Amino acid sequence: MQDYIIVGSGLAGIAFAETLLQHGKSFVVFDNHSQNSTQIAGGLYNPVILKRFSEVWNAKSQLEVATPFYKTIEQKLQIELDFKIPIYRKFFSVEEQNNWFTASDKPSLAPFLSNKIIHKSYKSIDAPFGYGEVLQTGYVDTKILLANYHQYLKANNWLDENTFDYNELRVLDNHIEYQNLKAKRIVFAEGFGMHSNPFFKHLPWDGTKGELFIIKADDLDLDVIVNTSVFILPLGNKLYKVGATYHWEDKTSTPTEEAKKELIERIKEILLCDFEIVEHFAGVRPTVKDRRPLLGTHPKYKNIHILNGLGTRGVMLAPSMAIDLYDFIENDKPLDKSIDINRFKNK
Repeated sequence: MQDYIIVGSGLAGIAFAETLLQHGKSFVVFDNHSQNSTQIAGGLYNPVILKRFSEVWNAKSQLEVATPFYKTIEQKLQIELDFKIPIYRKFFSVEEQNNWFTASDKPSLAPFLSNKIIHKSYKSIDAPFGYGEVLQTGYVDTKILLANYHQYLKANNWLDENTFDYNELRVLDNHIEYQNLKAKRIVFAEGFGMHSNPFFKHLPWDGTKGELFIIKADDLDLDVIVNTSVFILPLGNKLYKVGATYHWEDKTSTPTEEAKKELIERIKEILLCDFEIVEHFAGVRPTVKDRRPLLGTHPKYKNIHILNGLGTRGVMLAPSMAIDLYDFIENDKPLDKSIDINRFKNK
């Protein structure tokens, strides 16, 4: 008898598996690697919504949990994942500068927004109005995280790479059975794969397609992440990750010419140099219409749970949401109403 079955091993599934390990719980993870939103994610963590200069929901507490979480994985797997690097928001006018200063005076944003305008010259970027620096930022290399954590799960016989068949799940009073497995509980953390899940099809969730580039720009020399209409993240060796687009109709993971054209146009608005597209990625983010995660227990089956809807900020959200769900299940600690799936009960 396992304590848990986890379905999905993207950011949400990994975070929950790691939380279980820290509490001495046993589990098996199912993942056929069909969902790639974590694989292609930008991986940025940024406590500020830079379009409106407003705070990301619960940013402070999320960062307080995420930082030691990724450090623990780095130490355990002997890899480097978490890269601390500033985000510079390029200003386009004096008005934007003034809006930045106004935002930086707010108590909730003061820890995250520098109150100095940075006039730093970067080759091939024209920024006459300078930049605002966002503090406590960086990125997690999600590709390295997935590859190494999956290898870790496999080495311990905790990963089953077969497709999970919902029809073979038997829900009993005090446990569940799946094929030759028995477990006390099951947590579905499938990302966009949840659209096929019969247990949670009642939830009003959606998926948002995003596309990114890896570009090579020999005449660009960045040591920070620059954010304008896209982000430009330096990877070393003159390579940069650039993204991302948002599309609400197309739910495929296939790169499109439309998004390619859009990204090229946006890059050309920022860079004064030539660049080469090395790779073009696409994936569907697990988003929810009210922009809050989906956590909780099935309304009928007390041993079926969900951890999903991390959207565009999975790197920041996953560790704290995994802990919240664990405490809800194991310690009867109520979930915040804004993330509990019961908020959709009467809708």
